[in-house]
Amino acid sequence: MSERDDVLVVGGGVIGLASALALLDAGRGVRLLDAGTVGCGSSHGNCGTITPSHAAPLAAPGKIGKAVHWMLTPDAPFYVKPRFDPALWQWLLRFASRCNSRDWRAAMVARASILLESRAQLPQWVERYGLQCEYAEQGVDYVFRTERELAHLAAELPPLAELGIASEIIDGATYVRNEPALRDGVVGVVRFRGDARLRPDRYVAELARAVREAGGSIEQHCEVKGLVDDGDGMRVATSQGERLARDVVIATGAWSPLLAKTAGLSKLPIQPGKGYSITYDRPALAPKQPVVLYERSVCVTTWDSGYRLGSTMEFSGYDTSLNRRRLDALERGAREYLHEPVGPVKREEWFGWRPICVDDVPIIGRAPGHRHAWLATGHGMLGVSMSTGTAQLVADLVCARTPRIDPLPYSPQRFA
Repeated sequence: MSERDDVLVVGGGVIGLASALALLDAGRGVRLLDAGTVGCGSSHGNCGTITPSHAAPLAAPGKIGKAVHWMLTPDAPFYVKPRFDPALWQWLLRFASRCNSRDWRAAMVARASILLESRAQLPQWVERYGLQCEYAEQGVDYVFRTERELAHLAAELPPLAELGIASEIIDGATYVRNEPALRDGVVGVVRFRGDARLRPDRYVAELARAVREAGGSIEQHCEVKGLVDDGDGMRVATSQGERLARDVVIATGAWSPLLAKTAGLSKLPIQPGKGYSITYDRPALAPKQPVVLYERSVCVTTWDSGYRLGSTMEFSGYDTSLNRRRLDALERGAREYLHEPVGPVKREEWFGWRPICVDDVPIIGRAPGHRHAWLATGHGMLGVSMSTGTAQLVADLVCARTPRIDPLPYSPQRFA
C-alpha cells in the first residue's frame, strides 16, 4: 500500500505548479503528478501576456453570429470545425445561451477579480521565488486598422474602467511615429498600461524549480487514471501504481473533463480550444511591447530571448494535427501590420489545447459530492494571467482559510 500524501496535485501546467507552490507556502505537503513532462501543455506555447485587459469573456452578445460565419472560414480567429460531436454542440448551445449582456457582465466581473488579484501577486512571486522568466511590466497595446473594430472595443472600456482596468486611446499616426515596427494604416491603439508579459515556458520551468526547492515532489510520466473517495481521503489510480492522499487538486486543463468522468465527478462543461503559436529569433525591428493585432486576433510578444506570434481559437476536439493553414494565418495577419512580421530563424511551431469553460470563467473549488477532491481548471486562454490568483484561492480553500477574493463565482457548484 502506498504511503498517504498530504496533497496530490494532478497536472503540471501553470495552474497545477502555481497551486502546488501556494499549498507548500501554506504548510501543506505536496506531490505533483503529470502524465507527460511539466509545462509541456498550453502553458508552454502561449504568448505570455498578463492581461487584466482580457476580462471580457468570449461569450459576448453577437458572438454566435460571428462563429456561424467563421465556420465557413478555416483560418478564422474563432473556428468551429464542422463535425458530428454531440458534446460540442451541447456545449455550444449552452455557450450561446450566455451570449447576452447580463451574463457577459457577470462573467467580466468574475474574470476581472481573479485577473487583478493575479496581476497584483505576480511581481511578488517573481521576487520571492527568484523566477527568471523575463517578466516586464510593459503594458499591452491593441492595434486597429479599422474604425469599426476600434469603436467596438472602445465600448468595452467604460465597464472595464469601473472594475479597475484602466486604458487610453492613442491616435494611430501618433503611435506609428513612436513605434517604427508598425506599418502605416493604423487608425488607433488602445493601451492597457496595467498589463505585463513574461516568457511562459521559462515561467513554468521556474515554478517547477521553486516547487522542488520548497520541498514538493514532482513525478512526470505518471498518468492518473481514476480517483475514488475512501472517506479519509482519496485513492488515486495511476500508470505507476496507486497513490493515497488526504486531498487531491485536479488541474489538468483541457483534459479535466476526461479525468473527471473517470473519477465519477460531475460533468465539466469544458471544451478543448486549440491554439497555435510560432516562435522565432527576435527580428531587428520588433514591437517594443506586446501588441494585439486586433482585426486578425494575432498577439505579438517580444522578449530579450525571442519573438512569438500566437492566438486563434479552434474547436476541433483533441485533434493532434498541426493545421498549416492556421499557422500561415498568423504570419499573414502579422504582415498586414508589421514591417518585419517574422524573425530571421523559426525556432518552433506549436499547438496546444486551452480549457474553455462554457461561461469562460474558471472552475475553482471543491468538486461536487466530494470532500477531498478540488478542481482548478477552465481558465481558457488566461491560465498564465490567472495563475497566482488561482493558486492563492486553491490554497485558501483547501486549507479552510478565508479567501482573499470571493470564491463563489468560480465554484463548481454553479453547474451542479
